[in-house]
Amino acid sequence: MTTHLEQYRRIRSIAQAGLYYGKDEFDQERYKELSNIAFSLINSISDETIESVQGIFALEEGYPTPKVDVRAFITKNDEILLVEDKWTKEWSLPGGYAEIGLTPKENIFKEVLEETGLTVHVDKLMAVFDTNLRKDIPQIFQYYKMVFGCSVASGAFAENIETSDIRYFSVEDLPVLSEKRTTAEQLKRLMVHPSCFFD
Repeated sequence: MTTHLEQYRRIRSIAQAGLYYGKDEFDQERYKELSNIAFSLINSISDETIESVQGIFALEEGYPTPKVDVRAFITKNDEILLVEDKWTKEWSLPGGYAEIGLTPKENIFKEVLEETGLTVHVDKLMAVFDTNLRKDIPQIFQYYKMVFGCSVASGAFAENIETSDIRYFSVEDLPVLSEKRTTAEQLKRLMVHPSCFFD
């Protein structure tokens, strides 16, 4: 079932595409109005001010597309490596937004090194999760979460600006997870599906 947030995001993406491709000044005016309506609707179901909602989308230029999030799946003795967020104290697979100019493999290598101090071999793509299919935690943007199986080559953890700890956990004894980044269900599926799957 489509949620209100999904409908409002869709309205906003149609308006953004119209602003990007539309040439007629009257069409531009209509798409701008449609965009403002979408902002008002999103604001009506969130705790953010309308200025905040507009600010979130302010840097979104061009044709609207899903964002890409890359995550590393590293195991040892049937346990999964997770990182602890320095500020929220919640845990997730190491990773983050994919950066322009880097390949997915380079992004994973960089993110793991920054968050864990470990250098890894990026072995294979294991899964692609579409956050749009999740109904438990509404998100302003749609993400494709790409999870890569990795093996540790070298290194040791040192506290950094993002993470305060790293540790291996079994799927039966997980810590408090950062649900927007990593869910228990995703970890369980990754443990039992060694080949690539899409969701």
